[in-house]
Amino acid sequence: MRFSLIPRNYRFFDLLHASAKNLVEAGEALLDLMEHYQNVEMKIAHIRELEHKGDAITHEIMARLHKTFVTPIEREDIARLADRMDDVMDHVEEATAAMKIYEVSGPTIHSVEMADIVRLMTLKVEEAISRLPDHRRLRDILPDCVELNRLENAADDLFRRAMAELFHSETAPAEIIKWRDIYRQLEAATDRCEDVANLLEGIVLRHA
Repeated sequence: MRFSLIPRNYRFFDLLHASAKNLVEAGEALLDLMEHYQNVEMKIAHIRELEHKGDAITHEIMARLHKTFVTPIEREDIARLADRMDDVMDHVEEATAAMKIYEVSGPTIHSVEMADIVRLMTLKVEEAISRLPDHRRLRDILPDCVELNRLENAADDLFRRAMAELFHSETAPAEIIKWRDIYRQLEAATDRCEDVANLLEGIVLRHA
């Protein structure tokens, strides 16, 4: 039996996957809020709880990185993946918090569509992250990265249409300010999902 004198902590994959699954739950909760705008405070509070849960997972990842000598993939990649997924969660929570602070009467069609793209991207992030532990499946991550890039492009187009509609319709200035902030947070969430895709693509190209 061969023993390694240098431990390789594969718990990192479990924690990254836990963070990704937390994002999926947040994406589903975000879309539910937008599509069914009832019990708003309770739903926003739930998303806030998921944000706290994501913070705890990220903290554990960073703490383990400081204690682990050899990691299953580069420690910088682990840290960046954790950070970017945490950023996605932050932007989702900030978008919903803004809806509460601004006391919006209900979502716009564009916000529902953007929330659905966020949800789809979190599902794809979780799918890709789940493949990381299996070296034989690393290249299967590349199509996930392509799809995440496609979805982010769709989100960009939608964001531009939503902003154009705000400024070219007879929208009250206060409403423009509110929705500009909310749209930007949702669009930023998709940007950070694309960052995850770019990081994963780099990992695959170095290790597969």
